[in-house]
Amino acid sequence: MTPAEPEKNKSPYATMIVLAVVLLVMLLTCVPYLVTIASAEGPAARGTADASPIFGVTIPPDYKQWELIAPAEEAAPLDELRAVVGNRIAIDAYQAGKLPFPDGTILVKRAWKRKQSPEFASATIPGAATTVQVMVKDSKKYAATGGWGFGRFINGKPVDEAQHRTCWGCHEARASSRDYVFTRLAP
Repeated sequence: MTPAEPEKNKSPYATMIVLAVVLLVMLLTCVPYLVTIASAEGPAARGTADASPIFGVTIPPDYKQWELIAPAEEAAPLDELRAVVGNRIAIDAYQAGKLPFPDGTILVKRAWKRKQSPEFASATIPGAATTVQVMVKDSKKYAATGGWGFGRFINGKPVDEAQHRTCWGCHEARASSRDYVFTRLAP
């Protein structure tokens, strides 16, 4: 056996070790990337089922932590208590008195049935939740509806297309001078 022969015998093992290391590095590099892609596609696929017809608006996941813009009370027949909250873009626009609202503004109206407080007879408190209504400002995407996309949801699910067709007409007829937004910042 010549001194070169042991090298030949070790060569297949060394090649397998190098290939195994390369494969391990590739896996460790690619797996996080593939997981990121998979998780990014998952919510989007779920989001379309929970998106409003016509507009494709969804309920923002963190809206319950947003700042209050104004409360309201709706008389009969709805008998609701309502609270409109907004994302940071909305709050900044309201505080600056900026109209039209900038793209990226999101307003969410939460509504509950009104009920009498069991602890204080003259107080009205929120009862069962009724709807969550969302307005999203995107002047290009929603150009045909004043720059606003609408979503109305009951129990987290969008109502039907016929109900969504009424959103724009109501806002256009009653709030065109305020960029189609009813709610004013509470003092």
